[in-house]
Amino acid sequence: MSKVAVLTDSTAYLPPELLKQFNITVVPLSVIWGEQSYRDGVDIQPGEFYTRLVNSKVMPTTSQVTIGAMQVAFQSLLEQGYDVLGVFISSGLSGTVQSAIQAREMMPSAAHKIAIIDSCLTTMAMGWPVLTAARAASNGENLTECAKIAENASSHSGVVFVVDTLEYLRRGGRVSGGQAMIGNALQIKPILEMRDGKIESVEKVRTKRKATERMQELIGEKIGKHKPVRVAVTHANAEFEANSVLDVAKTRLDPIEALCCPLSPVIGTHAGPGTIALNYMAGIE
Repeated sequence: MSKVAVLTDSTAYLPPELLKQFNITVVPLSVIWGEQSYRDGVDIQPGEFYTRLVNSKVMPTTSQVTIGAMQVAFQSLLEQGYDVLGVFISSGLSGTVQSAIQAREMMPSAAHKIAIIDSCLTTMAMGWPVLTAARAASNGENLTECAKIAENASSHSGVVFVVDTLEYLRRGGRVSGGQAMIGNALQIKPILEMRDGKIESVEKVRTKRKATERMQELIGEKIGKHKPVRVAVTHANAEFEANSVLDVAKTRLDPIEALCCPLSPVIGTHAGPGTIALNYMAGIE
């Protein structure tokens, strides 16, 4: 029976020590800035990215993992003797899953050794299922079981987030210029969530403090009595605030695991600096 290696993309932005411990491979999406293309988390790191984003007159765009890069990642793991479980960013946000499917189709002799999961999530809401599947793989579960575990974990995971400004959502076409101008003037902070693989608006709250408080309440409602709980706060250059949010979440939710991680540059391109996200997985041992 072959060993299983888990492959994910850079938007999960799992801590490096966990990637190493559980043999998780990452394929990076790309940030395109003017004439330059940067591999997310490889050629450009969050600190550098957010500093530049605030001051840049040219706004970046993003690009999915290419079919070629996905094929290289698959081939490398297969040559090491692994079956491969790929767990990727929601197909509602990126074409990365489709790149993975097409790459597998180009490898017909090995296709049965590659399983692909559309997490319908991103950031650490995807990171928790990735980590859960990788832990199962390290305990000797086969590819079929690891894929079932990842799918089940994804269905028990979610994320709610608050953006600091509507400007970056405006640039991405998610709100109009007029909405952004009025919202920013009134300090309106939209609360958003991943729902059915897409970003949906939940509520609009005045002031960031009230919005993060409401975010905590919403996550508590979603989790209910499901145990155990794992939480992660992900942030766009707002580490102090993120740690404060995590402290509250620890008190309220009593998680067995808690992390604070940066938002990847690809996600930060669309959410903007100051974004705070509360990611959870509940009811999965």
